[in-house]
Amino acid sequence: MPIIVDVRRLAGKAIVAVVAVALPLFACGQPSLAQTSPATAKTSIGTGPNGPIPAIVVDQFGYPTLSTKVAVIRSPQVGYDRTAQYAPGSTFAVVDQSTNKIVLQGAPSVWGGGAVDPVSGDKAWWFDFSAVTAPGTYAVVDLERSIRSYPFKIGDQVYKDVMKHAVRTYFYQRAGFEKTAAMAGQAWADRASHLGKGQDSESHSWLAKTDAAQVRDLRGGWYDAGDYNKYTSWTARNVIMLLHAFEANPGAFGDDLGIPESGNGIPDLLDELKWGLEWLERMQNPDGSLLCIQGLASGSPPSSVTGPSFYGPPTTAATLTAAGAFAYAAKIYTARSEPALQAFGRTLGERAKKAWAWAEAHPNVTYYNNDEGKQPGSGGLAAGQQEVTDAQRIVAGFHGAVYLYALTGDAAYKSAAEAASATVVPFYGPTQWDGEPQDTLLYYIDLPGVAPDFRANVLKKFLEAMTRHPDQLPLVLDGKDPYRAPMKDYTWGSNQSKGAEARLYWLLAKYATDPTISALARSASLEFVHYIHGTNPLGLVYLSNMKVAGATNSAGIIYHAWFSSGSRQWKQVSNDTPGPAPGFLAGGPNPLYVVDACCKAPIGASNYRCGMSKNYSLCSMPLSPPLGQPPAKAYLQFNEDWPVGAWQITEPSNFYQAQYIMALAPFVR
Repeated sequence: MPIIVDVRRLAGKAIVAVVAVALPLFACGQPSLAQTSPATAKTSIGTGPNGPIPAIVVDQFGYPTLSTKVAVIRSPQVGYDRTAQYAPGSTFAVVDQSTNKIVLQGAPSVWGGGAVDPVSGDKAWWFDFSAVTAPGTYAVVDLERSIRSYPFKIGDQVYKDVMKHAVRTYFYQRAGFEKTAAMAGQAWADRASHLGKGQDSESHSWLAKTDAAQVRDLRGGWYDAGDYNKYTSWTARNVIMLLHAFEANPGAFGDDLGIPESGNGIPDLLDELKWGLEWLERMQNPDGSLLCIQGLASGSPPSSVTGPSFYGPPTTAATLTAAGAFAYAAKIYTARSEPALQAFGRTLGERAKKAWAWAEAHPNVTYYNNDEGKQPGSGGLAAGQQEVTDAQRIVAGFHGAVYLYALTGDAAYKSAAEAASATVVPFYGPTQWDGEPQDTLLYYIDLPGVAPDFRANVLKKFLEAMTRHPDQLPLVLDGKDPYRAPMKDYTWGSNQSKGAEARLYWLLAKYATDPTISALARSASLEFVHYIHGTNPLGLVYLSNMKVAGATNSAGIIYHAWFSSGSRQWKQVSNDTPGPAPGFLAGGPNPLYVVDACCKAPIGASNYRCGMSKNYSLCSMPLSPPLGQPPAKAYLQFNEDWPVGAWQITEPSNFYQAQYIMALAPFVR
C-alpha cells in the first residue's frame, strides 16, 4: 500500500505533501501510459532563441541520495519565452525510467503565492521529491499535462564525471602542450601552441620589443579564458582556490581524468596545478618579483597561431598573489609522500619568501596593461586589466601573508596577516564578491598560534553576516528565489557569483554551531550547484557540451578563440560538428550586457558603421535576449565577436571554473 511521507521543510513551512508509491502508470486510475511515459511526454513547451523552453527544470546530472530534491515548475510571464505559458496539473510524479513506474506522486506547491518573480519573469511551483532515495534514473512528470523534466540520476556518485570534465578544461587551456587524440578526444586534438619563433619560449618584453637580451622562456601555463593571454595574479588566484578545493575534499579528485599525468599515483588536480605553478616560476625574476602578464596572439585552433608573445613588467600585486600561491602549494606538495613533489614544494616555499621580500621592498609598483589612458604605450598588451586598486593590493598581501604563515609559522607573516585582516572583507560582508578573502580569513583562524579571541571575533562577524544580512541566509529562509539559488546581483560572470555563494554557504555549514543552520546552509550550497546544472529559467546546464556526463540540454556555444564563431567545426554543438570541448562554465546571464556604441554611431562620426568594418553586419543580429530581459534570462547562446561582444555572456574563465569546482567538490564522491 502507499506510504505517506513527511517531506523536507524550508523556513518552517512544508513544501509539499507527497505519496511514495511503486505502481505501473496504468494502476489506480492513473492517466494512460501514452500520456505520461517519459518516452512520450514532452520536455518543452516551446522553442526560443536559447533552444527548448522547459516547463519542469531539474539538475540534469542528478541528486545525491540523501539530499533535498526539488523540481521547479515554471510558467514564463515576462521575457523572450513569455508566450510559452503553462498551467501545471494538480498531480506530479517521479517516474523510474528503467521500469516506467511511479515511485512518488503528489501536488506541487505554489511559489510566492502565485506572484511573478522579477528576477526571472516567471511564476513557479516546487515539487519536492526528497523522499526518493533509491539509486536510478528518473524524470518528474506532470501526469495531467503530459509534460516531463529531462532525466536525472539519484545516487552517491552523480557528480563524479561532472567534476572530471570540469577539471579537464584546464588541460584544454594548456599553452605549449600537445592535445593528442588519446587525451583530448579526436574532435579537439591539436598540436602544441605558441612555441614558434618569437612566441612563448622566446617571449619579448613589451617595454623593449627589440632587445634580444630581454627575451624570456615563458612557455606553459593556461590560457586565462576565451582569449589566450596569461595573467600572473589570476593564475595564482586560481591555484589558491583549487588548492582549497583539494585540501578540504581530497576524495573528490582522482587520478583518472584522462590527462597525460593520469595513473601516476598523484591526484590529477595536483598534476594540473603543477603545470600552472611551473609557468609562475618562469614568470619570477631572480630578485623575487614576478612579471605581471603575458600577451599571446589568437586564432583557431591554438596551434595555428603564428603571432608573437610579449610580457609585461613586474608588479607588486602580481608578486604578492604569486607569493600566496607558491606558499600554499608548498604546504600541500611538501606533505606528499612523493620525493619529487616534496622537492618541488620546497622550491616553491623559497620562491614564496623571495617574492614576499621583494613586494615588501616595492609596495606600490603598478602597470596598467592595455590602457593608454592610465599607461601610455600599453595598448594592445593582452586584454583584461590585471592591475588592481590599493584596497585589492592589500587583499593580495593578505593572501600572501596567510599562506606564508601557514607554511613557516613565522610571526612576521602572522603580524602582516592580522594587520590586513580587518579590511579584506567589508564590515557588512561577505557578499558574493568577497568569497576569496573570506575563505582565506577562515583558513587563517584555524592555523596554530592564532589567538582564541581573534578567532572568535572573526567567526562571530562571519556567522552574523551570513545569517542576518538580508542578501544572504534570509533570502534562502524566505524562499525569495523560485530557482532556489538567491543572489542579490546578476552581472557579468553571474555564474561565478553563483559558485562563490555556494562556497560561502558551505563555509557557513562548516562553522555554524547551530546544527539546524548548518544543515540548511549545506542544502543551500547544493542548490547553487543545481542552478548551474539546469535548475534555472533556461533549463540549461551552463557547462559546455556535457552530454558526455549525462546532461540533456547543456551549453552548445561559448565565446572562445578556439571555439569561435568563425570555426565550422567548433562553433557549436550539432549533429555534424563537435562544438566546444566539454566542461567549460559559461559566464552566465548578464543584464548589463551592451553592444558597442559604433552600432548606432551617426553619419560623420569616426566610428560610423563601426569604422566601415565588415563586422558592422553583426549589429543587426536579434539580441533580445540578452537585451530587454529579466536578469536571470539575460542570456543568449552566441559567440560573435565585436561589436556585439558575446564575451560578456558566454565566455568561460579559469576563475569561473575554479569557483565552480570549489562549489562542486564537497558533493563529489
